[in-house]
Amino acid sequence: MATPAAIDRQALVSRHNPVLKSMDLESPLSVGNGEFAFTVDATGLQTFAEPYDQTIPLGTMSQWGWHKFPNPSNFSPDTFKYTDYESHGRKVPYNDQMPRGENPEAEWLRANPHRLHLGRVGLRLTKGDGTAAAISDLSNITQTLDLFSGVIRSQFTFDGQVVNVTTVCHPKQDAIAVRVESPLVTAGRLAIDIKFPYGAGDKASTDWTKPDQHKTEWTSTADNSGTFKRTLDFDRYFGSLVWSTPVKFETIASHEFRLTPTQGNQIEFTLEFTQKEPAGQTIDYLITLSASVSRWKKFWTTGGAIDFTGSTDPRATELERRVILSQYLTAIQCAGSLPPAETALTFNSWFGKFHLEMHWWHSAHFAQWNRIELLERSLDYYGRILPSAQKLAKKQGYTGARWPKMTDPMGADSPSPVGPFLVWQQPHPIYYAELSYRAHPNKATLDKHAQVVSETAEFMASLAWWDEKAQRYVLGPPLHLAQETYPKAVTINATYELTYWIWGLETAQAWRERAGQPRNEKWDHVIAHLSKPTVQDGQYLAAESATDTYTNPKFKTDHPAVLMALGWLPGKGIDREVMRGTLHWVMTNWTWDDTWGWDFPMVAMTAARLGEGDVAIDALLMKAPKNIYRVNGHNSQSTDRLPIYLPGNGGILSAVAMMAAGWDGGPEENAPGFPKEKWTVRHENLRKMI
Repeated sequence: MATPAAIDRQALVSRHNPVLKSMDLESPLSVGNGEFAFTVDATGLQTFAEPYDQTIPLGTMSQWGWHKFPNPSNFSPDTFKYTDYESHGRKVPYNDQMPRGENPEAEWLRANPHRLHLGRVGLRLTKGDGTAAAISDLSNITQTLDLFSGVIRSQFTFDGQVVNVTTVCHPKQDAIAVRVESPLVTAGRLAIDIKFPYGAGDKASTDWTKPDQHKTEWTSTADNSGTFKRTLDFDRYFGSLVWSTPVKFETIASHEFRLTPTQGNQIEFTLEFTQKEPAGQTIDYLITLSASVSRWKKFWTTGGAIDFTGSTDPRATELERRVILSQYLTAIQCAGSLPPAETALTFNSWFGKFHLEMHWWHSAHFAQWNRIELLERSLDYYGRILPSAQKLAKKQGYTGARWPKMTDPMGADSPSPVGPFLVWQQPHPIYYAELSYRAHPNKATLDKHAQVVSETAEFMASLAWWDEKAQRYVLGPPLHLAQETYPKAVTINATYELTYWIWGLETAQAWRERAGQPRNEKWDHVIAHLSKPTVQDGQYLAAESATDTYTNPKFKTDHPAVLMALGWLPGKGIDREVMRGTLHWVMTNWTWDDTWGWDFPMVAMTAARLGEGDVAIDALLMKAPKNIYRVNGHNSQSTDRLPIYLPGNGGILSAVAMMAAGWDGGPEENAPGFPKEKWTVRHENLRKMI
């Protein structure tokens, strides 16, 4: 058999370059590097940012940039009053936020720290009569994101003159580089405005109404450069500005500055943001452009690739587009040193904090696409917050480490009526460690993650309650399922969580054996005696206590997480035919308008493992409000709060890679998760899913 021709990576990627022909408020484009992202309007900068505050705010955000409001009441996670919940005869304290919105301490702890918008950079366009431009004054807009180089090229006409803007981000430094070319530069009617806001935890992430509560100091370091020193309460950061052509630098207001070119028809500048005072010269435009081109060429040519050319299913082109754009978006938004927030580095959702149960959906796919290093960047976080996680477990009377849900760089668990009761994030660090080991099966990997794996498993075993009468271990109560619609105070033995518990503990035992250690007897006892998922009328219940899983309309909303026990997981102990019946019921009866973006790839994974490729494709490309992918590639939840949703993008990458490359114990054939008819699937350099 002839060897298939290699996929033309550049052609595959470039045919999906996003192109905008208007000021599309729902599809702003971004550049970034995983640690930093800069989102722009159709001018290539943040010129008309205000209208986007109501749709998708134009953020300048980093992994290190956080801010806290003043705290005169000394609110602290250490002194917050926990609420006791009954758990098998003892009281267990949880940082429950009840009632929501009426507890100032809980509200402050949830909102702080919040991710910081580092600064707004836009064009100052002036009409012939001296007035400032409005959005309606721009015409002939063409803006393209060249995915293969990571460069945004924007062109538009203003007052009869063409303006060309090139925007790029440095791959290793938190810097943007910009070139602007236009006759308007020569005419003195185009300048660069740089503005700095006060911190805000809301969606727009900016507060322009408090100029006296922060400070911006400019220090000129040379004829063509200088540094902004920013101070917000107890937080500070820096912005290093370098330009390449003669300009007039002006301070317009206390936090507003302007660069006006004084000769020629173009201006090039770079603006680098740093947490610490910069030690040397910022890189220039050409250096940044060259570094971006090299970085993205390597990204696209060395990782995995999937090409659907030749498919006759009319949905193939759209699926390929979603896959390509999701690779780009997760690389710039979800591949940093911290787990990502659900809107990542574009704007703040939940104050810019991250949800650890979502870390898998954002970033686990990097392993399948042979980019394990992009996942591994954030794995050290678990080691850093391990003492905090151990402290939480001990406070509740457990051993090991209980990982928080909605959290921050320091690992504080935010008060909530839901988050503290979720447990499906607990085995995640074991899953990530296993992905890392499969990529690097050596002692160094075992040593690096051993303590996190062990402490995670220790808590999991400790959380399981021993029912002496029934001779079994029970999970919950209290317990919030991944499907967050069930009452936490009475829920026990969720199908997905039970299955994940077994997988996590068995994998932790394998880690002990790889390190030459004996198996942990307590973990083995839990593995052998943990309650089994409950079957009713030929289908899996969401939980043993949820006997109305299929009759209560409320329970046909949110995540159909029961399916995750076989699909997202290998499903040890799960009956395939019972799960098949569960899958078909969900596909037919679920309230798909009330779901989340990662639910569709999650369902596809279950269908794939059951050999139902047609159902997998139908799930991936279902027409539903939460399964929309905008021109810029972002999965939209069609809500004001979540107009973008990166877990959906990461989820589709995991599902499609699994369907193409297979999974542990799956059929040894090409694209085992795709339909056998109408789909031509070529793929390279992918890894199987666990």
